[in-house]
Amino acid sequence: MSQNNYNRQEKQRNNPFSPKPSGNGGGNEPKKVKFGSYWAFIIILAIMLALQFLDPFGSSSKEINIDVFQSMVQKGDVEKYAIVNNRSVVRVWIKKDSLSKYQETGKGKGGNTLLPANNDPNMFFEITSGDKFVDQMKDFYKEHPQLAQPPKTVTNDSDFIGRSISFILPFLLLIGVWILMMRKMGGGAGGGAGPGGIFNIGKSKATLFDKGTRVNITFADVAGLDEAKVEVMEIVDFLRNPKKYTSLGGKIPKGALLVGPPGTGKTLLAKAMAGEAQVPFFSLSGSDFVEMFVGVGASRVRDLFKQAREKAPCIIFIDEIDAIGRARGKNAMMSNDERESTLNQMLVEMDGFGTDTGIIVLAATNRPDVLDSALLRPGRFDRQITIDQPDLAGREAIFKVHLKEIKTSESLDIHKLAEQTPGFAGADIANVCNEAALIAARKNKTGVDMADFQDAIDRVIGGLEKKNKIIAPHEKEVIAYHEAGHAVAGWFLEHAYPLLKVTIVPRGTAALGYAQYTPKEQYLYRTEDLIHRMCMALGGRVSEQIFFGKISTGAGSDLENVTQIAYSMVTVYGMSKKVGNVSFYNPHQDTSFTKPYSEETSKLIDEEVRAIIAECYDKTVALLTEKKEQVEIIAKALLEKEVLFQADVENLIGKRPFEEKKLLADEPPVVPIEPVPGGVPPTNPNPTAN
Repeated sequence: MSQNNYNRQEKQRNNPFSPKPSGNGGGNEPKKVKFGSYWAFIIILAIMLALQFLDPFGSSSKEINIDVFQSMVQKGDVEKYAIVNNRSVVRVWIKKDSLSKYQETGKGKGGNTLLPANNDPNMFFEITSGDKFVDQMKDFYKEHPQLAQPPKTVTNDSDFIGRSISFILPFLLLIGVWILMMRKMGGGAGGGAGPGGIFNIGKSKATLFDKGTRVNITFADVAGLDEAKVEVMEIVDFLRNPKKYTSLGGKIPKGALLVGPPGTGKTLLAKAMAGEAQVPFFSLSGSDFVEMFVGVGASRVRDLFKQAREKAPCIIFIDEIDAIGRARGKNAMMSNDERESTLNQMLVEMDGFGTDTGIIVLAATNRPDVLDSALLRPGRFDRQITIDQPDLAGREAIFKVHLKEIKTSESLDIHKLAEQTPGFAGADIANVCNEAALIAARKNKTGVDMADFQDAIDRVIGGLEKKNKIIAPHEKEVIAYHEAGHAVAGWFLEHAYPLLKVTIVPRGTAALGYAQYTPKEQYLYRTEDLIHRMCMALGGRVSEQIFFGKISTGAGSDLENVTQIAYSMVTVYGMSKKVGNVSFYNPHQDTSFTKPYSEETSKLIDEEVRAIIAECYDKTVALLTEKKEQVEIIAKALLEKEVLFQADVENLIGKRPFEEKKLLADEPPVVPIEPVPGGVPPTNPNPTAN
C-alpha cells in the first residue's frame, strides 16, 4: 500500500515569541513576592473557615448545655449571663470565687481545660431562641424559689462585629471568585486592571519585540527559502531606509501573505524577520482575537493598530490568519458573526491607515483558499509570498543548518541525504536530524553516521519499527511477494521512480512492509508517467494474484492512490478521450454538496476511471508474468534478509534498464499538475507499503 503521510511539525528550538527572563547574568535574583488577588482570596477564605469552625468567643471558652448552666445557677456560682439573640447562644460568667470548681467542666474548642480569668465569658451554650430561653428560666426560678439572688441577666446582647463579618465575607468571596474567573477567561495574570484582565479584555494580546528585545533566530537560520527571504528582506529594508524607495516614487506595501504547506518555514521566516528588523515587531496568532464575549475581537484589532501607529514604522505579524480571515457568507450554517465582525474591522484598519505611516501587516496561512477575497485584494495584502517544499538544493541547505548542532561522522553525505528525502519540508528534515541523533545516542556512538539517518528517514516515513510484531510465516510470504511485485514493476517501467529500498519489516500501525523510491525533481507529468505510477502501485496486488491465485487486504492504500490519480486524470487534467479536455476542479467550490456536472457525465467519469485502472492492471499482469522469475528471486531474498537496497536488487536481477531522463529544452510544454483537494496530488512522492 502507499503511505502518503509525512509529519508536518516545525522545530521549536528557541521560541522568540515567548517572554525572556531578565537578569544581570551574574546569578539568580530573588523573586519579589507580590500581594495579589490570590493572597486576598486565601485570607478571606481562611477567615470564613475560622468563623465557621473556631470558637467565636475565644479559644478558652467552654461549651456546656442548659442543664449544667441551671445547676450552676442553683449553686449560686454564676455571676451573670448574656443572651446573644443574633447568634442564638448564651454567654456565661462565673464568679471568681467559684472558678476553681469548674476547671474540668468542659473542654474548649482550642483544646484548653483552664477557664479564662479575664473579662471574657467563661462558658457558653447554644439555644433555639432568646424568648424561649427566657421562658425556660422563668419556669426554672418558679421551681426554685429558694434562690435569693439570681445572676444578672442581659437579654439583648449582640455580636455586631461577628455578625457583620459573617454577612460580608461570603459576598467578598463570591466577588473574588468572579474576578479570578474573569482573569482566567481574559488570559492574563495582572488582575482586572492588568494585561488580559476583565477590564482590559478588549486590549490586544500582541507580543511586542522592540529595541533591546533579543530574538535568537536570524535569516542565517532560514535555509531553502531564498526567494521568500528576498521578498521579506526587501520589506525590512524598506522600513529601515524608506527614502531609498520613496525618492523614486515607490510606496511601501501594506501587507504580505506567506502561503505554503505546513512545516515549510512560514513562522520561522517571521521569527527571522523579528530577529533582523530594527523596527518594532508585533507578533500574535489569529486565534488571539477570538473570545467568548461579543465585540472583543474587533476591539482587539482596533487596539492592535492603535499601538502600531504609536510605534510606526513597525511590522505586525499574524500567524494562522485563516482563524479570523475565512470567507464571509459562503455557508450560512457555519457563519460566525463575531468572527466576521473581527474580519470587517481588520479590513477597515488595513485600508484605513495611510501608506506613509510605515505599518506593514505580515500574515501566514496554509489555507489561502478559504480566505476572504476582500482580504487578498491589492491595497491590503499586496504580496503573496509562496513558500513551497524545498528542492534538492534547498533540502541540502536545510540539512546543513540543522546539522550545525549535531555531532556527525566524517563519512556523512549531506547531498545523498537530500536526494533521499524528496517532498520533505523543513520541519520534516529537522525531525529526521533529531531522530538520527537519538538513534545514534541509543547505540552509544560518538557521531551520527549515514546508517542512523537511514533509520531516521524510515521512522519518519513508515513509523517506528515493530521488532516484536509476530507475523505468521504464510503472511510473511505474502508480504514478501507483494513488496517484490512493487519493486520489480517499478524496476522495469521506464517512467517509474527509481527504487531506493524494499523491506518487509513492519513499521507504524499498519505498514507490514514497504518499497521506498527516489522521486525525481519533476514538476510536469505526462500521461505515461501517471500510467506507470499506477502500474507500479498495482504491482503488489498483481504479484499476489499471480503467485497465490488470491488477493489480500494489503493493497488498500495502493488502490486509494491509484483511484486518486485516475480521477485526477479524468476530471482535472483532461486526459480522457471520452470525457474530453475539460476540468471539473474548482478550488473555490464545495463539491461535497454540489457537482459541476450532470449524472450522465458522472457515470461517464466513473466508467473512464475504471477503464484506466483496468488497463493499468492488465499491463502490470503482463509485465510481472514476463518477469515472474525476477519477482520470485526478490521475494526469497526478502524472506531471508528482510531489507534490500538498490545495490542488492542490481546484484540479484541486473541493472535497471532505464536511466533517469531529463526534460529537454525543446520538448513541448506540458500543463503542470496541481494538488487536488481531498486527494494526494500525483506529484507527491510516496513509498509503497504493504
